[in-house]
Amino acid sequence: MSVEAARKLIEHLDTKIREEELGNPFFRDPNVKIYPLDKSGFHRIQHTRLPSKIAFVDGGNQEIAGAPDFSVQLNRVYFGMWDCTERILERSMPRRIEFFSSTYSRVTSNQVFYDTSVFPVHEEHRAMIPAETDLSFDSLDRTVTIGTQRADIERVASIARVFAEWQFATEIVTQELEKGDVLVVDRTLQTAFKNESKYLTTLVREAKHKGVIVTGLSKTSALFTDTGSSLMSALGKLAEDCGIGEEWYFPIAEINRLDHNAMVMGVKLHRDTKRIFRYEIQLEQFKELTEEKVNGIFTHFVENSSDLSFPGYPYGLIDADRFARVSLQEVEYYKALILSQLSDAGKWEKLSRHMRAKDAHDVLNMLIG
Repeated sequence: MSVEAARKLIEHLDTKIREEELGNPFFRDPNVKIYPLDKSGFHRIQHTRLPSKIAFVDGGNQEIAGAPDFSVQLNRVYFGMWDCTERILERSMPRRIEFFSSTYSRVTSNQVFYDTSVFPVHEEHRAMIPAETDLSFDSLDRTVTIGTQRADIERVASIARVFAEWQFATEIVTQELEKGDVLVVDRTLQTAFKNESKYLTTLVREAKHKGVIVTGLSKTSALFTDTGSSLMSALGKLAEDCGIGEEWYFPIAEINRLDHNAMVMGVKLHRDTKRIFRYEIQLEQFKELTEEKVNGIFTHFVENSSDLSFPGYPYGLIDADRFARVSLQEVEYYKALILSQLSDAGKWEKLSRHMRAKDAHDVLNMLIG
């Protein structure tokens, strides 16, 4: 790209991204209760230490071997517990679970379905991963397709890890957490896939029974204002315009749907950061919280978000991301293991014919470097 073309691009983008009118949160559902963007919506976090702990949960997965009609994945889910900046050791739960999954296609009544089988690395962890009966999808199911295209099998294969995060979180609530504690998942509290609400519903039921608060914090947000601006960007600008420099939270909307039941907020967790994150608390639980308890939750977050590597983002989620992530080195190790087993079993030639249908991009990467 030439300097002149880049300059024209920036000038054009500048005319399209406007900040003069922030607008209000935009949700297409008319039943969502919206909170307007004005100064009164900011709640300065009053530092309140309460005796409770926070558990952070995250997961990761990578494809080890794949073709258009099958995908073998390594899945991992991890959690860590914290009291502000102090790590708390788990009592009985494994800190991390791993399982392999095999997603494959089948044709029934002229329709293509994707089914997934799961294989825990340690059999005693099977209760902490999703049931195979919940991992069967019509390839044209609108919850898994993108546009009008048949669902990509690798995308469907990743659903096992998503369900495992909810299942693992439920085990954390029942085995590790107590009344007043907080669970944080690295996502929103909205479900997207068929059968997913079953797992979140179970989690919320068990959490309410024990008095554990279910929440989610998202690294990114695609929410908008009704003028087309990024909602989190608009909140940051409004805070600057109002001279609010310290940590705060801002209620954005109450959502009460079958697939999404939450108080949605924007939060700033470090006075020196410009990053605003989307944070959600299960709606019925939020309505039962006292102001002191809300400030107690955010006090934990603020103190846990002071790490110099990423100020304003909870270290508990940095930790969870690090230990849940499946590295490329691990993928190569397990790929070699799987291919070795295929060769030993005399199945290499059969499956390699399928794999060659989608590995041309990898070959080009090796040629070009």
